[in-house]
Amino acid sequence: MDCSSVEDTLGEPDVKVIILGDSAVGKSKLIERYLLDDYNPRRLSTYALTLYRKNITLGDECEPVKVDFWDTAGQEKFNSMHPSYYYKAHVCVLVFDVTRKQTYLNLKHWYQELRAYCPNIPCILVANKVDVDYMVTRKNFKFPKDNNIPFFFVSSADGTNVVKVFEEAVCAGLGQQKYGEKDFLSECLELFEDEMVDDR
Repeated sequence: MDCSSVEDTLGEPDVKVIILGDSAVGKSKLIERYLLDDYNPRRLSTYALTLYRKNITLGDECEPVKVDFWDTAGQEKFNSMHPSYYYKAHVCVLVFDVTRKQTYLNLKHWYQELRAYCPNIPCILVANKVDVDYMVTRKNFKFPKDNNIPFFFVSSADGTNVVKVFEEAVCAGLGQQKYGEKDFLSECLELFEDEMVDDR
């Protein structure tokens, strides 16, 4: 099953959330903590990604929002993601591990790659594993200020702020889906799809 057939199987989502960051920062555990505490979501795995699907009701919304959470499934070990990972993404959750400084330093690389493919979508920065040392929450992190992005301290181990982060991400992604500008990759791929239809 390739990336394109995933959406063919489940249908296109209202919101696509992508998770970025170094290997072993806890990306998968964060998603599982949010989704599996009280719900068993539909899950599809491929050689390149793991996709979780969940219907989420936010605040006063009458209709549930169909959300896909895309996990890297180890692809980040190559220090780059396949362009299809970013295709039609509405929001990104960028994760680093507070116990490993290098994962914080590598945020610049991941953020640059995100903006190369998706210059307009919202991004939320997450400092994971704060349960190891809550004193880290007193530190001043420069990256979110320099890039003007929301920043949360979280723990997939004890659940600190996990629900808050993903609800914030879904809300931001829904706003992007409704009102945001298309990213360059989506415009190019949609143009290519239109040309293929015309050629038939």
